[in-house]
Amino acid sequence: MNIHATLAATSSQSRFLMCPPRYFAVSYSINPWMDPKAWAGGAPALHAKAEQQWASLHRVLREAGAAIELAEPQPDLPDLVFTANAAVVLDRKVILARFRHGERRREEPLFAAAFAALKARGLLDEIVRLPDGLMLEGAGDCIFDARRRMLWMGCGFRSDVGAGAALEQELGLPCVALPLADPRFYHLDTAFCALPCGAVIYYPQAFTAAALRAVHDRVAPAERIALSFADAAHFAANAVCVGRTIVLSSASAGLRRKLERRGYTVAETPLDIFQKSGGSACCLTLRLDHTSCAAPDIGQTAQTATAQRS
Repeated sequence: MNIHATLAATSSQSRFLMCPPRYFAVSYSINPWMDPKAWAGGAPALHAKAEQQWASLHRVLREAGAAIELAEPQPDLPDLVFTANAAVVLDRKVILARFRHGERRREEPLFAAAFAALKARGLLDEIVRLPDGLMLEGAGDCIFDARRRMLWMGCGFRSDVGAGAALEQELGLPCVALPLADPRFYHLDTAFCALPCGAVIYYPQAFTAAALRAVHDRVAPAERIALSFADAAHFAANAVCVGRTIVLSSASAGLRRKLERRGYTVAETPLDIFQKSGGSACCLTLRLDHTSCAAPDIGQTAQTATAQRS
């Protein structure tokens, strides 16, 4: 797979891996959002719109200051565009994904080659595989919480709870398993987003009672941003943070106000075509530059305190 940079690198830039949607389509169904028959009825127009929406997301991320690495799309791999599922990346170390469904397993060697190319360019240090038999669908089910220096891991539909121990061993951080309860929210990143300030966006009904207890034990009430079903169904939790900018497909007026009170700029860029496949902004990106030793954002913390008082 060919990889190339679209922005000059700087040490402080957010860096993402993306894949253009040249072959994107809904050609099979592995989650409740996917309807191949509906896609086939309007495929040319839907694909053209997907190209436009992906280009808009790419532009918005660049304008927010991100560097973008591009993976080369491949025929017959329509979900290769969802690079978040390729791996978990932290401290320049890559934990390669292992997919649950056969339709996506063919992506694994292509992503492995992509990360090898990035390593050869000096952007990554180490690439490791999960122990045999464990399923983990990358950052789609493993979210790094910089404020708490921990990992949140969704499990139940695509990823195995046992992958948490492997992540802890490889990355040296605690990993808290969050069993998922609603098949529409089959990956953690469809229902949960850890913000740099320490706040968490989440859709409570996507989680089991045990998972909610785990979240509530670690996230103070003032730092919980619970989504309505309307926001959750529009993938508002599937957001990307670039500094103080939150990029997402759409947000209700109430959610926008909550985020802006915490000091964020909300950048909406419609991605409804990708939601037909069960993904949105976060699914279409993989963060490559997360570091476990990053200092907390004091400015964001101050904004959060202001939000809590308002």
